[in-house]
Amino acid sequence: MEALNLNRHISGQFNSELESVRNQVMQMGGLIEQQLADVLNAMADNNVDLARRVIAKDKEVNQFESNVDQECSRIIAKRQPAASDLRLILTIMKTITELERIGDGVAGIASMVIENHGKEVPSLIGLENMGQIVLKMLHNSLDAFTRLDMKAAIAIHSEDKKVNRQYESIVRELMTFMMEDPRSIPFILKVLASARSIERIGDRCQNLCEQIVYLVEGVDVRHATEEELNALLSE
Repeated sequence: MEALNLNRHISGQFNSELESVRNQVMQMGGLIEQQLADVLNAMADNNVDLARRVIAKDKEVNQFESNVDQECSRIIAKRQPAASDLRLILTIMKTITELERIGDGVAGIASMVIENHGKEVPSLIGLENMGQIVLKMLHNSLDAFTRLDMKAAIAIHSEDKKVNRQYESIVRELMTFMMEDPRSIPFILKVLASARSIERIGDRCQNLCEQIVYLVEGVDVRHATEEELNALLSE
């Protein structure tokens, strides 16, 4: 397996192109991390103005995805990369797709904040707590991508179990609330959708971590068990 080395090419221009797309991914990731932090604050403070700004910023996320995707396609056509270079480009293309979908989920949560403003809904503390776990997962996933840290990626991957437990608890709580007050059902369904969006962001962080493992090791671990992932650390 060819080792990953981003600065080994005879062509300095090729090195610059690869570094450019990596930097754009990190900028896109930083934007989405801030978007997620903002929507969690909007939810905690019932801040409709902040929620609206989050939604407006989603266009910038989409533009990042489009620009990076086009640049990766151009590199493939022009450079015909192989081995680790091709792994890098493929990883970047999959990573920006995951990030864009995280952005969509964040925008959906922001819409819930706006639509439920002034409505009597149950405490969202559980949702906020789950969101903070996912925010940390996203931050650490982006950091692992920047450092090409497979060990960190595998550790982050296992954190999703906490998110799943929180999600199940929130669903039970919200179902109970709906049974006790059927008038709340339209509002609670929006909260449930937001809880699902946060849970899915955790899943997408797992996907990002799997892409890091693929980039570093050239091994597809999308369907690997936790034990199989941990076994990579001892190889």
